Amino acid sequence: MNDDSDFLMLSGLKHFRFCRRRWALVHIEQQWDENALTLEGHYLHELVHDENFTEKRGSVLLSRGMPVRSEALRITGACDMVELTEAEGGVPIQGRNGRWLIYPVEYKRGRPDPTGADEWQLCAQALCLEEMFVTSIPEGAIYYGELRRRQRVELTPGLRGEVRDAIAEMHNLFERGYTPRAIPKKACGGCSLCEICQPDLLTASSASDYVARVLKEEEAP
Repeated sequence: MNDDSDFLMLSGLKHFRFCRRRWALVHIEQQWDENALTLEGHYLHELVHDENFTEKRGSVLLSRGMPVRSEALRITGACDMVELTEAEGGVPIQGRNGRWLIYPVEYKRGRPDPTGADEWQLCAQALCLEEMFVTSIPEGAIYYGELRRRQRVELTPGLRGEVRDAIAEMHNLFERGYTPRAIPKKACGGCSLCEICQPDLLTASSASDYVARVLKEEEAP
């Protein structure tokens, strides 16, 4: 059996890109809370994730919820969808005849994330698949529910380097058991962990300043 005790969840990359503190609260401190956006995201992924689902469409084989892992990066997770296209330049797949090109597709409920978190997550999936199947995956795609279309993502050396560096930093924080301090930003208000994180409290210049500000807010008409 594989020992995944020191492996991190691949899906944590999106949290980490959005906010390192958010990632640590979930993956180190094991804290979580839901809001409407996270619930809708879970629902979309439940529709896609089915490890027993495969469908053949011409020369393309669709596989949902494929488990993936990387021994080199010590990450594990699952791909929303992997498209396997039968082609001479592909790789052999257990239980299937012929050779196949591998194309990961990530599903998101909304619109493209301006932070690049979606691309990080897709790239990490590709890195796992490349290691597992000993192949090269030059690109993948992200499907956005609000737009109802795919966005092609080129898996460049720069993107791969960012993802590897981020995963190394995640391992460092996890092994130290360290939760970074909050860095307040506009997106904090929509974060499902805002009440747990308390970014305003943690970044107050002093306890007395914070108390004074709260009292002033309470006295306001």
